[in-house]
Amino acid sequence: MMDFSYCKIEVYIPETHFAALQKALQEADAGHIGKYDSCLSYSKVMSCWRPLEDARPYIGQVGAISTEAELKVETVCPTEAADRTVYAIKQIHPYEEPVINVVPLYRTSFD
Repeated sequence: MMDFSYCKIEVYIPETHFAALQKALQEADAGHIGKYDSCLSYSKVMSCWRPLEDARPYIGQVGAISTEAELKVETVCPTEAADRTVYAIKQIHPYEEPVINVVPLYRTSFD
C-alpha cells in the first residue's frame, strides 16, 4: 500500500459562505505550500440535488430537484491534517450534508 503525504480537499459551497470557508481553511493550515499559505482555487459550478423525506435543506424543497450555482473550492493539506480540516469545514458549512471530498495525491509539485 502506498503512503500519501498530501491530499486534495474539494468543497462545494454557496458563494455566500466563501469568506468563512477561506478563513476556516487558513485556521486549519490547509493550503500551506512552502513559503505560502491560504493557497486554494475555486470555480463556479452548477450543482443539482433533491432533498428526500426528513431532510432539512438549506436551499430547495423536499422532493424537488434543485439546481443552484455554487463554488467548487480546492486546496491541499498534509494527509495527517485531513480530519481536522474536514471538521473545520463542517463547522462553517450551511448544508445538512456538505460535499467534502478528500482525495489522496500521488505526487505534488512541492514533494
